[in-house]
Amino acid sequence: MRADEEQAAGATRMHEVSDETINLVDLVLEYSRQRILSTDTPLDGPLPEAELARLAGETIVEDGIGAHRALTLFADVLAPACITTDHPQYLSFIPTAPTKAATAFDLVVSASAVYGGSWLEGSGAVFAENQVLSWLAGEFGLPSTAGGVFVQGGTLGNLSALVAARDHARAELETVGAVQPARWRVVCSAEAHSSIASAARVMDIEVVPVVPSEGGMLTGENVRPALEEHGDSVFAVVATAGSTNFGIVDDVASIAALKEEFGFWLHVDGAYGLAGMLSPLVRHRFAGVEHADSVIVDPHKWLFAPFDACALIYRDPEAGRRAHTQHAEYLDTLTETAEWSPSDYAAHLTRRARGLPLWFSLATYGAAAYRDAVTASLRLTQDIAREIESRAGFRLVREPQLSVVVFERDGWSRADYADWSARLLAEQRAFVTPSSHAGRPNTRFAILNPMTTFEQLVGILDTM
Repeated sequence: MRADEEQAAGATRMHEVSDETINLVDLVLEYSRQRILSTDTPLDGPLPEAELARLAGETIVEDGIGAHRALTLFADVLAPACITTDHPQYLSFIPTAPTKAATAFDLVVSASAVYGGSWLEGSGAVFAENQVLSWLAGEFGLPSTAGGVFVQGGTLGNLSALVAARDHARAELETVGAVQPARWRVVCSAEAHSSIASAARVMDIEVVPVVPSEGGMLTGENVRPALEEHGDSVFAVVATAGSTNFGIVDDVASIAALKEEFGFWLHVDGAYGLAGMLSPLVRHRFAGVEHADSVIVDPHKWLFAPFDACALIYRDPEAGRRAHTQHAEYLDTLTETAEWSPSDYAAHLTRRARGLPLWFSLATYGAAAYRDAVTASLRLTQDIAREIESRAGFRLVREPQLSVVVFERDGWSRADYADWSARLLAEQRAFVTPSSHAGRPNTRFAILNPMTTFEQLVGILDTM
């Protein structure tokens, strides 16, 4: 066989259907089946790089190591070095708890070779994703004409929304012949998510942080002085619907009431907390969201989808399209049509149809099951908050609004929390990390997983 024939044979080997390929697929599917159906997957934990190098060895070699060895390495070495984020005792940061339907369908999305960037190439997938976005928009009180796109995560969602907001502000000033400001500004709470500052760096704009009211809630009264000081240079105000650290919902209604007077774009960062609107227990906290120009919510957080998915929704999707559509000769067939192409609505082009696992899960279980799951998290949060209050030597830092409980143990230093956290993980009891507020160390429970129980949380408290 000539060298070029050998190369061609090697190139096709990775894609052909052979006995080797069939065995490979069976291996992967069986591992996935066991993992999805497992009810006792350990928390696991990180290993030092040197230890991983010793255990795994060199895995990328010219002739490959074979599917069986590669999967064994993943199952026995690499996966156990990753913390299991859907474990019921994963209570740090913001957990994930995808439904079995959503996780299983994530395999289908990859297996189907679906491209989710344009209507031309993926109209069926885009149609399904848009049904989910329309349902979410309705839950948030936005008009039936609202729409958007699923992007990677809240950071990209916030960035894309703010880019659209600035583009809209520029167009508004051009329409009336006004001078563009030398420096664009966005107003947000001093406790807003770090992604707002990240977006500002990318956009080369200034963040105007506003100290919220006592309790961490940003209000219209807090925002007004910043708007009066900076005038037309403020193109957007960001309200947070469920802060990551405390789960605090800003007073969106009082902020929205300023829109007519000051003419800004209202963006609601609800990456974690906006899903709380599904529950009648806390829906009242989100009054005013219906007036937003854009919102985000991350289904991989409290909407039980796998990583990674953020729903970005515009009140007027055309504003997003004007800001984000990419133009190139090879894209003319897409951009010279009115069809809905998701790549036009955010700072991206190529995209997987990452909203489909949520669509399948919602279609399978129904919206009522989601409302029940969110409500259960809220009830459990209140139950454990009352338990913490009842214990001598414990103190709630703030009364929880949603499903994050932040608390202190009297007399504990940062090192005490760190040692306790490390011990919990080493014993495979829980993953609860230290945190802090206003210079004081504390810890927190982020409760999103419907499989987390009151007894498990009490057991963790008992270790303190």
